[in-house]
Formats: sequence, structure tokens, C-alpha cells
Amino acid sequence: MPATLTARERARRELTAEILSTARRQLAGSGAAALSLRAVARELGMASSAVYRYVATRDDLLTALIVEAYDSCGAAVEAATSPAPGASARQRFTAGCSALRRWAVEHPHEFALVHGSPVPGYRGDERTTAAGSRTPLALLAVLAEAAPAGPPAVRTRPLGPELEQQAGRVRAAAAGGPAAHASPEVVVAGARAWTALLGLVSSELFGQLAGTFDPAGAFFEHSVETLADELGL
Repeated sequence: MPATLTARERARRELTAEILSTARRQLAGSGAAALSLRAVARELGMASSAVYRYVATRDDLLTALIVEAYDSCGAAVEAATSPAPGASARQRFTAGCSALRRWAVEHPHEFALVHGSPVPGYRGDERTTAAGSRTPLALLAVLAEAAPAGPPAVRTRPLGPELEQQAGRVRAAAAGGPAAHASPEVVVAGARAWTALLGLVSSELFGQLAGTFDPAGAFFEHSVETLADELGL
């Protein structure tokens, strides 16, 4: 921790971290819809009014948990997809997909928080949007770098004006990164792959493959390799 922090600032950071840790335990036990600052305060042995000085509302608590989860997953996928000597675009893409699955298996409640049913009454903001874009943009960056001159033949299906406009929003969100320079066709192909990937991981974690492709490791690997084929990697 930086030496420039005052004792008060250090104490605030430590207590905020403790509040979030307690909230994560309650998230695992009761689900996001039941999360409350009063319950967190009770578990910490604090007055609710004291907790409110660190996290003002339940929505602020949810936002902090959501951003934390997105950032944790995003960091794992960014590390897996980062350029490395001898690593092909296909290897980087499949490594990123595997990193997402591994993170989700290790953090099932956090995955359910950000990719499961919406919490009634909660609305995210620019912080959750920015953090949530890290993982899909990391995967899209691999596709963009693999197709600097334009999309391969598998992506040549014409796009209508609405898709062109929506792809532009994605490129704007990339904020100057490799994905910002991807063609609209690459962006749409990446979005198809991203939604398929989320479906794979969600199906495994939410028990939808029980009794069929369970354990799901071989099915996941086969599906990701097929996605890579379809993307021309």
C-alpha cells in the first residue's frame, strides 16, 4: 500500500475491503437479490449507519461487487490473450476462452452475479459497462489483430445499416485498442463468438448440461475449437 496514505485512508480501504468480502460471502449464501447493507453490518458487528459511511446504498454495494468481478475476469482473460512469442491468434483466442471458463468455475457466484438473472431494481452505470467490456474486447482484439486487412471469407455475409451502427458502438468502446480498428464484420463475428461462449459457460455452471455433456471439459474444448474454425483463426 502506498506510503502516502494516511492512517485514516488505510483504515477506510481495509474496512471497505472487509465489507466487500462479507458481501461476497452473503452473495454465495443468499444470492444477489437478498443482499443488504443491514445484513452486512450485522455480520461485521457494526451499526448500519457506520457501514453507510463506506457504502451508501445497496446499489453501490452491488456496483462495487459487479465491477470487482468483471475486472477480475477481465484481467485473467487479458493475460491469457496477450501476445507471446510463438503464440498464434488461434492459441491466444482459445486460451482466452479457457481463462473465462476457469475463472467462472472458480467464481461461480460472481459469474452468476454478472451473467445470470438481473437483480430486481438494480441498474448499472458507466463503471459496470466499462468493466464488463474488458473480457469481450480482449477476445475481439485477437480477432482484429489476426485480420488487419479485413475479414476472411467466412465473415463476408453482408451487414445491414443497424448492424454497422451497432458494430461502431463496440469499436468506440474499445477506446483506441486493437478492437477499435476492427472491421464491422469482424466485430459482429466476435459478438457471435462471445455470446456462444457465454452460453457454453452458463450452461455448464447453471446445470443445464447435467446428465448429458457433464463433465463439460471435452465439450467446451471441442466447441471453442469449432468457434475458432468459424472465425477463420
